Amino acid sequence: MSVLKIISTLLIFGALTVLGAIFWPVTQAEIEYGYSNALNIKYSLNPEFSGTYERTLKVPNKDFSIAIPKIAVAAPIIADVDPQNKYEYLRALKQGVAQAKETAVPGETGNVYLFAHSEDTFYNVNTYNAPFFLLGKLTRGDEIYVFYKDRKFKYVVDQVKVVSPEEVNYLTVNPDRNTLTLQTDYPPGMTFARRIVIADEIGIE
Repeated sequence: MSVLKIISTLLIFGALTVLGAIFWPVTQAEIEYGYSNALNIKYSLNPEFSGTYERTLKVPNKDFSIAIPKIAVAAPIIADVDPQNKYEYLRALKQGVAQAKETAVPGETGNVYLFAHSEDTFYNVNTYNAPFFLLGKLTRGDEIYVFYKDRKFKYVVDQVKVVSPEEVNYLTVNPDRNTLTLQTDYPPGMTFARRIVIADEIGIE
């Protein structure tokens, strides 16, 4: 085998290794979801909810955080983040999920807009996208909870869709309703499209 061929093989192997390491968190999330689903493992916010195939989902705080039992997500929400300020939102997304500045908060009429996307480069997918890797697993009727100022707001998913980056009408389509919109990259780490989940607030628990 020639030296050039050896170098080419090593470069290809190295590139595949790097890509595998970058996207492993996405793959791992898919595997864990599939495993839990196969064993019928359920997640709940109820501390009394326990058993062989039951798990308690612990939220990081009750000031502002999100919990999605179906995909075992529990993450803090960073408030009032400017979605047009790249430095600001990337800094916020290192800590959790971002709430877009000048959008509603739970309990207010309007749209609570939460996002987690890398936007800058695909290799940051694990740094900025992690909480919303599995949004595509949600379907109509699934439950989402947002904790805000020690109150637990319940939302029920109405729509899950993929849209172009230019499409933003979903942010203002229901100004007279209490809604929640979750947004992330699609595919994870890419900027080709956005995965959007729209849910309706149905009450406080």
